[in-house]
Amino acid sequence: MTKLAYPFTIRPLLPDEGGGYLIEFPDLPGCMSDGETPEEAITNGKDAMQGWIAACKKLGRPVPKPTIRVESAYSGKVLQRFPKTLHAKLALQAKREGVSLNQLILALVAEGLGRRDVRP
Repeated sequence: MTKLAYPFTIRPLLPDEGGGYLIEFPDLPGCMSDGETPEEAITNGKDAMQGWIAACKKLGRPVPKPTIRVESAYSGKVLQRFPKTLHAKLALQAKREGVSLNQLILALVAEGLGRRDVRP
């Protein structure tokens, strides 16, 4: 997966928003992108981030520094134990969807965080 120099958020897009996933960079106002999957949103987000920074430089505007150093603050690795029955259900769902177990869990977590962010 592509590493990004700035912190970002990913949330699922509602069907009326076109579906897929939205990535936004809080440190770079207005810098966002999307993709069909969280992974695609991150890849597209890298291009958007590079374009945003290039535009700032071309216009002579300052480029904000990241609020946190993503590469040193978080490894991206989380170890989690599941009850055997939940593990089995997740594995079967991943197989039905033709994705890896990690991809399914990532999508479910991103979807859950997106729902949480949309609440009033």
